[in-house]
Amino acid sequence: MNHYDYDKALHFMIWGQWDDLLVLMVRTKDELLSKKIETFLHACYYPSKQSEMLESHEALLSYIDHAQTTTLQPEYFTFS
Repeated sequence: MNHYDYDKALHFMIWGQWDDLLVLMVRTKDELLSKKIETFLHACYYPSKQSEMLESHEALLSYIDHAQTTTLQPEYFTFS
């Protein structure tokens, strides 16, 4: 998985760039991230209850946080 997708998703969510978030949803190879974005965008565009939008927002943020901590590999620098 491309860990930059998670950074992009977080950035797009913070700045309200829904069109870019939609493009990321289509292009990412992480199916769970794509589904979480889809659920969030659907709740934003077709709000039936504010609580549903907030729940999908929190679920997406939680998944991004989890994915970033588990996919980022530590970088080790060696000095000669």
